[in-house]
Amino acid sequence: MNSRKTRISIVAAAFVLLLGYRIQHRQAGDETRNAQAGKHALAPVAPVKPTRRGKLAFTPCSLSSPFSKDSLDALCATFQVPEDRSRAGGRTLALNIAWLQATDSGNVATDPLFFLAGGPGQSAVDTFPGLNPVFKEVRKHRDVFLIDQRGTGKSNLLSCAAAADDANADSPERMQAQAAACAAALSRHADLRHYTTTDAVADLDSVRQAIGAQQVNLVGVSYGTRVAQQYAMRHPGATRSLVLDSVVPNTLGLGNIFARNLDDALALQFAVCSRNPACKDKLGDPRAELDKLLTTLRAAPPTVDYRDASSGEWKQDVLHAETVAGLVRMYAYMPLASALLPKLIHEANGGRYAGLMALAKMMTGEMKESMAMGMQLSVVCSEDADSMVARDDDQGTVLGNLMPQGMAAMCKVWPKGTVPADFHVALASQVPALVLEGEFDPVTPPRYGREVVKTLPNGRLLVLKGQGHNVIGAGCMPKLFTQFIEKADAKALDGTCLDALAYAAPFTSFNGAEP
Repeated sequence: MNSRKTRISIVAAAFVLLLGYRIQHRQAGDETRNAQAGKHALAPVAPVKPTRRGKLAFTPCSLSSPFSKDSLDALCATFQVPEDRSRAGGRTLALNIAWLQATDSGNVATDPLFFLAGGPGQSAVDTFPGLNPVFKEVRKHRDVFLIDQRGTGKSNLLSCAAAADDANADSPERMQAQAAACAAALSRHADLRHYTTTDAVADLDSVRQAIGAQQVNLVGVSYGTRVAQQYAMRHPGATRSLVLDSVVPNTLGLGNIFARNLDDALALQFAVCSRNPACKDKLGDPRAELDKLLTTLRAAPPTVDYRDASSGEWKQDVLHAETVAGLVRMYAYMPLASALLPKLIHEANGGRYAGLMALAKMMTGEMKESMAMGMQLSVVCSEDADSMVARDDDQGTVLGNLMPQGMAAMCKVWPKGTVPADFHVALASQVPALVLEGEFDPVTPPRYGREVVKTLPNGRLLVLKGQGHNVIGAGCMPKLFTQFIEKADAKALDGTCLDALAYAAPFTSFNGAEP
């Protein structure tokens, strides 16, 4: 479950242009700063006076992301928490915290907003800049706090190198061996049993108390919705409101949800092409084309020459069916991107694999940088291991049973923490809650939202037409989000503006959709 940061642009060129701007912009700024430093090298620098919030002292910092051309001015601090709260005098770790102050300093609400990133394994500090425009109006009157969950970002990062992309990379045996090596390496500076959602919830409340806030508003995306629900269960009096974007029900085990949910989403997304006469005529049945391609690749994976999306250099590698399945899964998160899938698959079935290979490589590189896999394993192995079982019904899906089998193999060798007995009990609360789902979400479908709001009498579900995963920025949703945070009344929202959302037209050529 990954937030918007992990999405891929619909064409490699668009991503390269965006990344290029960031690099050039940063380099130009560095040159200017270096020149100024040279002119004033001997000038004394006055110490920066910290800005205090409760018990914490913050100093100026700048937040940036490869998915946002602009940096954000913020205040940053670290906060020491026990790694193992049951062990007095044990090791501590420093939580990385960024504070985005309200832009209208004369009228600031007392209840700040905590943003909770997805994954599990993403950094809230690194993820937020790309979402900042969504929070523009909310930030006028409320402070926003970004806390890197323990094991992510700069909060004792738990990250290991990803497996090489070869024919055996995704075998359960290979994944288990890599997990064992990863656990051994990380255990030198972390007790991996204490990087669970429950530990993170305790950290969040410690931060809330440290900054002197009586209540907080929690905005969670994907896995962050699990953190938000668990916090509301443990600290109901401290929770003013919840925004659950692409929600993961408390009752859900994450072990084998991916294959069936992806196939269901692909059926909806590919139907957009099948209903379009031009797309159907030029590209055929997208699901039949995908099955044909995966069968071909499993029988004889081809060696492909492709242009690297980052460097522009020509490279060569073998394209495996598992690589394509992973690419399809990630593209399905964003229907605007998945509108290109039928064309890419059709091209590959004609022996033209370069486009798929280039995009798969680009996606893999971004995932390696954005996801703390060690933290992810500490979470899912402790909380979801019982659900990691293969199912006969999943055998014919795009992903098959590869993910639950691989995850089960890794969790056999990964240190596991304990979770509360009621961890997988549905959140039943009077807390005002806005629950958001995308109609085409391949990992947290609308039925999850319907399940969650059953036990939230002050909750409301909005299903966004034609949207995928992480939908808070779609259409008029930022306006509705702002209204909800202001009034904490989801049922009073007028959601008719969401009717203007449209389905992404399928690409019938690399120039785009039919006019």
